[in-house]
Amino acid sequence: MSPVVSEILRSGFMINSSLRRRTHLVQSFSVVFLYCGNSNSAGSMVPSGSEEVLHQLMDQRKRKRMESNRESARRSRMRKQKHLDDLMAQVSQLAKDNSQILSSITFTTQHYLNMEAENSVLRAQMMELSQRLESLNEILHYLNNGVYETEGFETSDERFTTNAFDIPHLNQPIMASADMMFEY
Repeated sequence: MSPVVSEILRSGFMINSSLRRRTHLVQSFSVVFLYCGNSNSAGSMVPSGSEEVLHQLMDQRKRKRMESNRESARRSRMRKQKHLDDLMAQVSQLAKDNSQILSSITFTTQHYLNMEAENSVLRAQMMELSQRLESLNEILHYLNNGVYETEGFETSDERFTTNAFDIPHLNQPIMASADMMFEY
């Protein structure tokens, strides 16, 4: 056995777990393969037994590395799939939330339009009732003061000042209430 191969084999069997020593061993095996490949073509300088052990060690390391790479690739694919599944779930949840928000906006808009229409009707009713109230208050004023107009001049008549309709408290103004507005 050549001194280089025996040194490499000896150092390979005494290797510890540190990364530096492993890297050194891999580099050493690379040198041996180059040496063995070159020497085999010119005539074998390395005995076949040590070459076989070296090949077995390299094959074993290669298998371990391939298994490690496969496992790493499998974990990477699983992480990517999980990330994709999470994103798809998030998209689904956001689409559901968006749909709920749009339906809420539609409902609120419809409710707003209904309230606006109702407010418009109530405003018109309030204006009408205000005008009626004003007219009734004017009639009461004329009745209480005994003054009414006939063809451009005022006359005073005692029968209008003496509570002709037998209504108590005739001289108080009529006040509109919220209940009265909804009756019309």
